[in-house]
This record gives sequence, C-alpha cells and structure tokens, in this order.
Amino acid sequence: MALLLCALTFAGVNQFTRPAAAATVYQTPERFLEEAFAGETPQTKTLWITKRRKEAAHQILGRNPDVLRQRYWRLGNQTAWILEEIGKEHPITTGILIDDNGIQRIRVLIYRENRGQEVRHPFFTKQFEGATLKSDRTLGRQIDGISGATLSVRALKRLARLALYLHNEAMEAHD
Repeated sequence: MALLLCALTFAGVNQFTRPAAAATVYQTPERFLEEAFAGETPQTKTLWITKRRKEAAHQILGRNPDVLRQRYWRLGNQTAWILEEIGKEHPITTGILIDDNGIQRIRVLIYRENRGQEVRHPFFTKQFEGATLKSDRTLGRQIDGISGATLSVRALKRLARLALYLHNEAMEAHD
C-alpha cells in the first residue's frame, strides 16, 4: 500500500491535486469583435494606464492592473474591450461592448476554471445589458449571483466595472 501511494504521489496523482482545467473557447476574441462591429472591426486603439487610471483600476479590481496600456476598439461612441480577470485560480477572458456609456453586450470568450462556467450563459450575462457605472465606480444595477460560481460572478462584475471606467476614459481622451 505504501509503495502504491508513493508511486502515485511520485507520478503527481494524489488526493490533494486537482487537474488543471483545460481552456474552453466559447468564442474567439476576433469573432467577438466581428460580431460587435457587424463585420467592420475598427483599428485597435491604446489607452495608457496612467497613475490616476492605475489607482482607479486598483479600486475596481482590488489589485493593480497587469498592463501599462490597454488595447480596445472604437467606432463612434461604441467601444469593445477584451479583458481578463482571475476567477478562482485561472483567468476568464471576456469581451465587453459598451455603447452610450452602458454595457451593450458581455460574453465569456475563454473559460479556464473547473467550476463556475454558468457565467457564460445568457441568463446571467443579459443582466449586464444597459448597466452603467455610478460615480463611486460601482455598477448601476444589481447583478444576481449563481450558486457555485461566486468567484466567477465577482470576476465578471469587476470586469464590467473596469470596462465601463476605461470606456469613459477613452471617450474623454478623444484619441
């Protein structure tokens, strides 16, 4: 028995390890952008994460952002953002389309967690449609959670808030 336990432990298989979740691609970022802009994806733009923006992003995310600049796509008053946030252990890649300062669409593009993938379904993502950012950088509407997906729900809420904040910054930047 001890020999079998030792062999399984050596092989990396024991009761304390959980296999890493494979990435599930629900929609590629390129396809999200094509859909968001009706096949006419605009040129990529860049928003620099200045000290002020870094502080605001920290307030929203609860940590410093991982980037010095954020890519986005803009057509008129509409912007699209491809953002990632950790759910429990792995990043969730999300596409967010904002129009007239409200979320028009949010999609989970790539999901890498073992649990919580229910956040990708329309019954959940439709709650974000029309959501705006209040002056205290919270969402202007209640988003209901999903039992068993609490950390993924929180990650999407943070991403929605961040995208709305960055959208407002991009609109003010007049690039």
